[in-house]
Amino acid sequence: MPGSRDGTSGPALLEVREVTVRFAGLTALSEVSFTVAPGSVHAVIGPNGAGKSTCFNVLSGVYRAASGSVRFAGAELTALAPHRIAALGVARTFQNIALSGHQPVIDNLMLGRHRLTRAGFVSSGLRLPAARREWARHRERAAEIAEFAGLGGLLGTPVGLLPYGVRKRVELARALCMEPRLLLLDEPVAGMNAGERAEMAGLIAEVRRGLGISVLLVEHDMGMVMRLADRITVLDFGRRIADGTPGQVQDDPEVIRAYLGPSADQEDK
Repeated sequence: MPGSRDGTSGPALLEVREVTVRFAGLTALSEVSFTVAPGSVHAVIGPNGAGKSTCFNVLSGVYRAASGSVRFAGAELTALAPHRIAALGVARTFQNIALSGHQPVIDNLMLGRHRLTRAGFVSSGLRLPAARREWARHRERAAEIAEFAGLGGLLGTPVGLLPYGVRKRVELARALCMEPRLLLLDEPVAGMNAGERAEMAGLIAEVRRGLGISVLLVEHDMGMVMRLADRITVLDFGRRIADGTPGQVQDDPEVIRAYLGPSADQEDK
């Protein structure tokens, strides 16, 4: 699939510095820091309740940090609304599929083109020639992205009729329709069978390899994380306990204790 057509530059550095989030006195994230290198796959992992989804919600503007900084492409994100963050080239998928089941695949993908639309409300409503031409260009681009995601033959199929794993790929394709520079994937293979997980892992690898888009993912499938990620940040009870390559993280005593319990290292002695 050809690269981005929205005129933005390529992948940019994401810097998360000492981010803290509190809810009614409960600290969900405590001074968490990590960096996502341009064009890399970076994973955030940890046991349930570690703060992974909270971290994603801060990055996408859903939650506000009590303190700390999030910078992407030189812009400070912590005070921006979600649509402003999306306009900088940050797209996200969710744990639970957020698609319109009654609409066909192509209409769901076209929702991802909304931020790139230049035609005004009046010209679009009146179907003026310029608006029609722009709509046709966006539809063509959405079809290209569908082909890239293995959905080319399903453009007219209502999303609700598709298998679960295919619907997850539709959601990822809709995020790609935003022409992102950074893609946030929240548990992209949750609930999938082995074949669906393999297909999604291959698509994510191709997003990075073929499009050069930076990917930040939260995922519980450790086999997939170890194969795909260039770097991994591990959270536990809202704190960062490890950050490094898959090999470094896999052998880290703090990580082993977080996943297996405090007696795990004693049992090996």
